[in-house]
Amino acid sequence: MIAIDLDEPPVVISVGAPMFAEALVAQAAEPRQVEWSPPVPGTADDLAAIAADPRAAEASAESARRMTTARPYWVDVIPASEALGLGPRDFLHAGPPVTWADACGPMRGALAGAIVYEGLADNVEEAERMAARGDISLAPCHAHATVGPMAGVVSASMPVSVLEDTEHGGRAYCTLNEGLGKVLRYGAYSQEVIDRLRWMERVLGPILAQTLRKRGPVDVSSLIAQALQMGDECHNRNRAATSLLLREITSDLLESGASTADVAAVYRFISGNDHFFLNLSMPAGKVSADAARDIPGSTMVVAMARNGTDFGIQVSGAGDEWFTAPAPVVSGLFLPGFGPEDANPDIGDSTITETSGIGGFAMAAAPAIVRFVGGDVADALQNTLQMYEITLTEHPLYQVPVLGFRGTPAGIDATLVARTGIVPVVNTGIAGREPGIGQVGAGLVTPPVSVFADAVRALAKKVP
Repeated sequence: MIAIDLDEPPVVISVGAPMFAEALVAQAAEPRQVEWSPPVPGTADDLAAIAADPRAAEASAESARRMTTARPYWVDVIPASEALGLGPRDFLHAGPPVTWADACGPMRGALAGAIVYEGLADNVEEAERMAARGDISLAPCHAHATVGPMAGVVSASMPVSVLEDTEHGGRAYCTLNEGLGKVLRYGAYSQEVIDRLRWMERVLGPILAQTLRKRGPVDVSSLIAQALQMGDECHNRNRAATSLLLREITSDLLESGASTADVAAVYRFISGNDHFFLNLSMPAGKVSADAARDIPGSTMVVAMARNGTDFGIQVSGAGDEWFTAPAPVVSGLFLPGFGPEDANPDIGDSTITETSGIGGFAMAAAPAIVRFVGGDVADALQNTLQMYEITLTEHPLYQVPVLGFRGTPAGIDATLVARTGIVPVVNTGIAGREPGIGQVGAGLVTPPVSVFADAVRALAKKVP
C-alpha cells in the first residue's frame, strides 16, 4: 500500500482540452493547465523513430551552436560572374527549383527584366520567348550560397555583396537592394528599373567595393544586434540597421576616391532606402545557417524559401533535399489601389532571416512593424513568444529588450513543428500577381505545415 500525504492540497494537472480544467475549477480545484495537442497527422511513428535516434539531440544542438556562433562580416562587393561563376545566360532565382513553365508572374517579370538588363534581348517579349525556349539556365540561389529577396533573380553582371563567416569560414552572397516599389525583385521591368540596375552595376557596386577595401570588413551581426535594440527586426523593418550601416561606412565612402557627384548619389541612394540593410541581413542569415548544414541526425531547419509557386525548406540532416508544398498567400496590408486579388502567393529567400532567428521571430523587438504588416503590438510580442516553442536555442547576440534582453528564438526544429503544429511566423512583402506590377503590399504568412511533416518522414528514414 502506498501512503499519500494529504496535508497539502493535491495538485491537479489538466492536459489538452480546456473543458477538463473548467470542470475542476467548478469543483473548487486549482488545476495547472498544460497546453498539448496531438502531433501532425501521420508523423507519430516517425517522431518516435527520431526520438530514439541516439544522434538526434546532440546533432541538433550542434547545428544550433554553429548557427548562433557564426560571425558574418561584409567583406566585398564584386560582380556575380566573379563571385558565383555565372555565365551570361545563367540566372539564379529565389526559392526551391522552378522551371519557366511553372514560374509565377513576378518571377517571370524579374527574369525577363534581367535578360534585357544583360543585353540578351531588346525587350521583355523577346526575353520571354528566350526563356520559354530554354535559352537560359535557371538554378536556385540557395544552391550557390546565395539568397535573393522576393523573385531573387541574380545575373552575371549584377554586383553582389560578399559576406564571410569568420568563425566557421563560409561565404554567402546577395545582390544590392534596389529600394521599394517598382523594382526587379518584385517583378517590375520598366526602363526605370533597368536604368537603376545599370547604375548599381556601374557606380554603386564599385564605390562600395572601394569603400570596403579602404575601411575593412563590416561586422554585420553586431549591426543586427544593435538594430534589434532600436526597433528593427531586420526583415521588413531595417531603418535603424541601414542608418547604423551608413554611419559605419560614411567617412570611408567620402574618401573612396570616387567623384563627389557619384559619392553623393550613393549616399542619397542608401540613406533614402530603409531596406538597404535587408540585403546584408539575408546573406548574414544564409552564411550562419549554412554553418549548421549536413550534420547527420540534425533536425534543424537550415533554409526556408519560396519561389512564388512553392514554399520549401531544407533540414541539416537531410542534405540538399527540398521539402515543398504550394506557396500560401500573404495576409496583410495593401498599397493604395491594390487588394488581395492582386497578390501573388508568397515569394522570396528573405525567410532566411526567420531561419536564423530574426525577422518574424524578433517582432517583439520591433512593435512598429505592425504598421507595415498588420496586426497590433500584442500580436508582435505573442509571435516571438510562440516561436520559443519550436526552436532549439536562444541567440546569444540577438536580444529582445522588452523580454528582458532574452535571446531571440533560433534554430527551428522540424520535429517540434510536427509535434506542436506551430509553424514559423514570417513577415514579408507582397508582389503583384502580374509581371511588371511590382510591390502591392506587405503582411504575415503561414508556412504549410506539410513541408515540416515531410522533412520528419525523410529524417526518420535516415535513422540507423
